Amino acid sequence: MADEKNKPAPNQNQINIELTEEVAEGIYSNLAMIAHSNSEFVIDFIRLMPGVPKAKVKSRIVITPEHAKRLLAALEDNIAKYEASFGAIKQTTESPKFPMNFGGAMGQA
Repeated sequence: MADEKNKPAPNQNQINIELTEEVAEGIYSNLAMIAHSNSEFVIDFIRLMPGVPKAKVKSRIVITPEHAKRLLAALEDNIAKYEASFGAIKQTTESPKFPMNFGGAMGQA
C-alpha cells in the first residue's frame, strides 16, 4: 500500500486542457482585425487570398481587456525568444505581395 504522507498534494492551480484533433490542426490566417468596447476585445482572424475580392473571417476570439493585456505580454515574450533563436523578424510597411498566379491559373479576356 502506498504511503499517503509522501504522496505530493495535487496542484490546486493546475488546469487540464483538452486539445481536440480538429483544433490542433489550426486555421491559417494572414490578417487580424481588432475591435474593442469597454468590456471586451474582439479579434477576427481572416484569410485573405490574392485575386479574391472577399476575405473570410476564419475565427473570432472575444477576450476581456485584462486577458488582452496578458496576450500582448505573452506575444512580446515569445517574439523576443523567437528572435533570440532565429534572428530578427523582418517587417515592412508594404502589403504582402503574392505571385500573379497564386491560387490558380489566371483567366484571359
